[in-house]
Amino acid sequence: MAADHADAYAPLDSDRATRWDRFLAPDRVFLPTYLGMRLEEVREGYARLRLPVRPEICQAAGFIHGGALAALLDTSAVPAVGTYYPEQPEMMTVSMTIDYCGSVKAQDAIAEAWVRTGGGSLAFVQAEARAVDGTLAATASLVFRVRPRDGR
Repeated sequence: MAADHADAYAPLDSDRATRWDRFLAPDRVFLPTYLGMRLEEVREGYARLRLPVRPEICQAAGFIHGGALAALLDTSAVPAVGTYYPEQPEMMTVSMTIDYCGSVKAQDAIAEAWVRTGGGSLAFVQAEARAVDGTLAATASLVFRVRPRDGR
């Protein structure tokens, strides 16, 4: 994979890393696990996910469907935002703008997401989806609403 933004972000301590181990556990039934996503790496304000290619997530010509790539980009932002803050916040996507600039065919898709800035009630995230060979397929800018878990 050509781009790797992980080195710019600090590793998580073992307690925080352990909390994220179950994020995409196969026994969790929600859209990301249904699509087959796997968490490959998480750091403070950064995450990398993999979407294994399979026929069910491809469009008729055999390319990974744009909707599946959108879900991958959005999902990759969740651990990036969740680890950006010292305490795990509640978070929700407020907006996501995607530019499709390539495609993924016959190989897995990899998404990286990183928090550009955060504070108060908003976090601004950048994400990229690439084929395993490094071909850029899509970029996304996302805004997340965040708040402490106690609802304040």
